[in-house]
Amino acid sequence: MANRLAYFVDIVLVIDSTASMRPVINRVKSQALEFHGKIMGRMEAKKKVINRLRMRVVSFRDFWADREPIKAMPDFIDMKTDADQFDSFVNELWADGGGDEPESGLEGLALGLQSPWFKNPRSKKRNIVVLWTDATAHPLERAKESMPPNYPENMPGNLDELTDLWEELPVTSRRLLLYAPDTQPWNQIGHNWDQTIYFPSIAGEGLAEHDMDTILEAIGNSI
Repeated sequence: MANRLAYFVDIVLVIDSTASMRPVINRVKSQALEFHGKIMGRMEAKKKVINRLRMRVVSFRDFWADREPIKAMPDFIDMKTDADQFDSFVNELWADGGGDEPESGLEGLALGLQSPWFKNPRSKKRNIVVLWTDATAHPLERAKESMPPNYPENMPGNLDELTDLWEELPVTSRRLLLYAPDTQPWNQIGHNWDQTIYFPSIAGEGLAEHDMDTILEAIGNSI
């Protein structure tokens, strides 16, 4: 154990749950119970030890097209002791709605960044956000013009304010894995935010080209 690095890891999965994303949501559902064990196994192979792995899910649709576009865990779930709660939550997700592009992906990302992260300054930690979408995103400024029902409080008003949320996380611990189309705002975020791994996706294909092993490897390399 003396030669191994120990980490406290928080992972937020921000998932586009509009109709075109069924393959991704079904893949996450099928892998939920195995997620903890696979991450731990990869870290053991890298001679890293995760003292505690917590996960949270934020699922978004389109505030302007759907009545209930956000479904989010109120807090992180400890995957060592309460993985069944994570699995139950994910199994209740379904892909539907969204209307035409764009979707409310920036609001979903903002809610992920505002998670109750583990903050002990003396611990080696990772704050990881993984976002999947195959659609462009409404500009955050749109809420100033017409506030839809169920729009969350304390949302950033523009991309600069969203970037500020990212930069409030400690630079040594923050990581973003972004699976999104090569269009604004995603390519702007992917190329300009530090500590970001950007995987451009093909719009309309539900990110079927990315399997869970690829995602797990990217997460493992981020820790």
